[in-house]
Parts: sequence; structure tokens; C-alpha cells
Amino acid sequence: MDQFDVVVIGGGPGGYVAAIRAAQLGFKTACIDEWKNAAGKPAPGGTCTNVGCIPSKALLQSSEHYDHAMHHFADHGITASGVKMDVAKMLARKDAVVKQNNDGILYLFKKNKVTFFHGRGAFVGAAKDGVYEIAVGESAATSIAAKHVIIATGSNARALPGAAFDEKLILSNDGALRVGEVPKSLGVIGAGVIGLEMGSVWRRLGSDVTVLEGLPTFLGAVDESIAKEALKLFTKQGLKISLGVKVGAIKPGKNNVAVEYTTADGKTENATFDRLIVSIGRTPNTNGLNAEAGGVKLDERGFITVDGDCKTSAPNVWAVGDVVRGPMLAHKAEEEGVAVAERIAGQHPHIDFNCIPWVIYTSPEIAWVGQTEQQLKASGVAYKSGSFPFMANGRARALGNTDGMVKILADAKTDKVLGMHVIGPVASELIAEGVMAMEFGASSEDIARICHAHPTLSEATKEAALAVDKRTLNF
Repeated sequence: MDQFDVVVIGGGPGGYVAAIRAAQLGFKTACIDEWKNAAGKPAPGGTCTNVGCIPSKALLQSSEHYDHAMHHFADHGITASGVKMDVAKMLARKDAVVKQNNDGILYLFKKNKVTFFHGRGAFVGAAKDGVYEIAVGESAATSIAAKHVIIATGSNARALPGAAFDEKLILSNDGALRVGEVPKSLGVIGAGVIGLEMGSVWRRLGSDVTVLEGLPTFLGAVDESIAKEALKLFTKQGLKISLGVKVGAIKPGKNNVAVEYTTADGKTENATFDRLIVSIGRTPNTNGLNAEAGGVKLDERGFITVDGDCKTSAPNVWAVGDVVRGPMLAHKAEEEGVAVAERIAGQHPHIDFNCIPWVIYTSPEIAWVGQTEQQLKASGVAYKSGSFPFMANGRARALGNTDGMVKILADAKTDKVLGMHVIGPVASELIAEGVMAMEFGASSEDIARICHAHPTLSEATKEAALAVDKRTLNF
């Protein structure tokens, strides 16, 4: 039985990065991952690479190009006629992008001398003399030994009771990425990241999209002013968003899905959709892990219990990413994976969960880091706020994309940046400056004093920082 210093179960963002970092630190490392592509070949990368972050961004990019050709090229003096969307080709491109990432991870394993096993990893039992036996594959025909085990098995889409995913009519994120033709009508249950992104893809391509959200507020985790702007813009684009909805019976037919729901004002509605995407959250994936046999405890919601360093209840067993507490974000999993590998090596890395950025890749994009105004008010923190609209930014005007704003929140006494919130073009890139500022304990004055290139969208960040002190220059 081959013995390793570190065995990582799961090859998603947290798992494969943890394996690479462990190998860089001199540990004999293996990574076990069971994901396979349509051809049955190994496809490491987890949900993010295979049916999440990467393929959804590919479809968002394709659909945005189509939307620009249909509705915005004329503004630039470009006449486009006979524009059509080849859905099959769009999906093929998406699959090619995914495969490039899968192959890239396998290359990185080889480059860093990480041994890769394709199959499901599971504990055979508790550690014996400080070594765990890990079975590989459904038949458990292969076993390997590990001194340290890192669990990075990710999460699964949560289904509504009585409405199981068939990935044909009732879709999870997986099925939503494989719709073979533009549905005339699309229902989306859940106005979260997945629901809004996938709803945006198919809305751009011509689908009549209705979003049903159970909460009474839109994007409750987002700063209120940003969420209000987002709701206005998405509604203007054509997304039909209903809040405070209680979903009742869901009945799939031969070619459509009937949904009964009650609106916020108590009115019962019945709607029929060609496809229905259910995006109501995700559950930790411990299927087949045999965690209990290894001495790994789960909480009442199925998450693996860990301490602040990602240690589980079992000696030398660690867990990272979606399967533990905290936000279900690929980059959070990556940071935890690196940190665990370094802790095994005796180092002392630190992750500030308050400095983890969030992004929704709609158009406009939404990104934020740190605290929102409502959180600061609730905690009684005295703060200052500054915002700057993209309509006053020269680069945004040149792009023809002036929706949204940048907003910075700072401590009223110390001026330390407490949060940054963006809705607008490439918000996903702009938010990095806010993350950097918060990690280094910067003030809004620090950002305001930094020279930003002109003309750039990042100048809106500088102007928002100036606005904290009520001294914007261009608005």
C-alpha cells in the first residue's frame, strides 16, 4: 500500500490547490477526485470547474456578446444583420473551456509531482499508529496510506422537497448549463448568485425569465443601496423578479413544468415554464466519505466540524471549502487549502474572512468585500460613506457602460476602510483594490491619495474614496 504524507480527498479549488501547495512544501502528496467528463475521462476541478464558476462565465460571456450585437453595436456605428445564436456551438465552446481547465489541473499535478487517483476517496477506519487507510474507487480495490488527510469534497445543489432534479425540466446549476435550446419561458426559484447569473444568460438569448425569491428583500447580503440599484437595472433588462414568494406544488409535465406559488400579498399564482432552475442553496457533500469511521464529526446540517485552523475532530484530518463553515466560494476554499498545507508544515498562515470578496457576474457585475451599511448600523459602528457613479467616469462613458457605482465605507474616527461595494462594469476586478486596502488596514485617504491611471474604471474607486471626505473631483 502506497504511503503519502498528505492525501487530499477532492480535486476542486480547495483540494487541488492544497495538494499542489503541500507538494511544494516537500510532502509526498496524493489527490483523489472522482469527477469525470462525458467521455468518462478524469475531470478534476470540482463543481467550480465542471458545472459552476468556469462554465457559467463562459456562457455569460457568449450571451453578453450576443446581447451587444443585438442591442448595442448600433451605438458604435456597427450595423449587424442576421445575428443568430448557435446554442450548440456556444455549449461546445463552454465544454472546451472546461476541458482546458481540467487538463490544466492534471498538468499542474504532474509539474508539482502530485500523485493523482481517479475515483472516490473514503476512510477505511480510524488512524492506526498515526496513519489512515484511504480507499480509492467505488470497489475500494485500491487503498493508500496517509499521515495527514485534507477533506475538500465540496457541495451539492439543494433540491426543493417533492421536486427532484431531473436535469431536463427541473434543473440544478448542472442542468442549467446544458440546456440545448433557448426556452421560451424559464422559471428560476432563488434570486441568488446562480439564479441571477443563469437567468441572465437565457434572458439575453431571448427567454422570458421569471425569478421567484422567498425572501422579502432582494440580495439581502448585499449593501442596500447596491441591491436597490441592481433590482432596478435587472428589472429594466427584462428579468421578472418577485420577492416574498412561497412556492407550492411543482408538477413536471411532458415538455414543461407547472409551478404554484403565493405572492407576498397572499395571492395564489400558477405559472408554466419550459424549464425551471432551482437555486436555493447548496449542501455539504460527504457522500461516500465514510467520515464517521475515520473519527470525523459532522454537525446537524451535515457540515464537517472544524476549528479556526480547519482541524477536524480526528487527529491530522483537516477539511476546507464548501464542506465546512463559511462562505461557499471557490477562492475561500483555495485560501483554506493553502493555509492547511502550510499549517501541516508548521507555518502559521492567517485568513481574514472579513476580507473575502463576493461577486455576482451579471451585467452589471456586483462585487463587495467587508461590511455593508446595514451591518454597520446594526452593530452601532460610526462610519462615513462615499460613492461615485460610473456615469461620471470617462472610461465607462467610452465603453458605453455607465450603470452603477462604487461605494466605500470607512470608520468615522480612524478612516479605516470597513467595506467596499461595486455595481458596474468589471466589478469583479475592481473589488481587488478594496480587498487589498482592507488587508493592509488602509484608510479611505490612502486610496484617495493613490494615483490611478486615466482614463480607467478604477478612477471611480479613487473618487469614491474622495467622496468619503466629501471632496470628489469629477461629480
